[in-house]
Amino acid sequence: MQHNKPTITALIVDDELLARNELARLLKPYKHIDIIDEAENICHAYELIKKHKPDVVFLDIEMPGGTGIELAEQLAGETNIIFCTAYNEFAVDAFSLNAVDYLLKPIVKERLEGTLEKLEGQLTQRPISYLEDNFKLMVKFSENMKIIQLADILRFESIGNHAAIYTAFGKAYIHSSLTKIEARLNPDYFLRASRSDIIRLDAIMELEETINYGLLAKLRNGAQVEISRRQASKLKQQLSFNL
Repeated sequence: MQHNKPTITALIVDDELLARNELARLLKPYKHIDIIDEAENICHAYELIKKHKPDVVFLDIEMPGGTGIELAEQLAGETNIIFCTAYNEFAVDAFSLNAVDYLLKPIVKERLEGTLEKLEGQLTQRPISYLEDNFKLMVKFSENMKIIQLADILRFESIGNHAAIYTAFGKAYIHSSLTKIEARLNPDYFLRASRSDIIRLDAIMELEETINYGLLAKLRNGAQVEISRRQASKLKQQLSFNL
């Protein structure tokens, strides 16, 4: 274990004392992680976050008096969040909540170490950069929660204030606007095809020119997505080809 790393201040938020104690025990070998306080509900946590301004909050999702997601929304991205969850019905808008990662209870030491490495890498990047392909999201497919990576998503489709995501695992929904999502995506990997769609470039199997000089993209999951004339021109330049 390295002891010369910059100190990272942390707050643990969980309504269960045993869960807080267990996480503190797992974090103890990491001398550069300074647990400055603990909270058992989101109201107390909010006060402590405003007081201490920690680098990261280890945040339980389901608690009496309010969820961790509600607290993250109140914070509006002002601190990094590591959600600690036992897998419940909540899907997290990771695109706006500064969700570094998700730790499933009971927390495994090796998994925690990987999350801390990810946190350290994110803290050295200012301002917030594009999300990496291994960025994790927790979404709900039918009745089952699943943690997926950004690279698994072939397409985002605007559905009102939500977005549908399409993956090899099926279709799911996240509570986030397409504009918010687009701001976090690397344009080398994703294209805003139109007002209603963002597609992953390496998911495109075929491209056909349409009557209005746009493009029709056929994705590897069989879906067909129209690319507007303006975005089609941008894509042609990006891929350096002429139809």
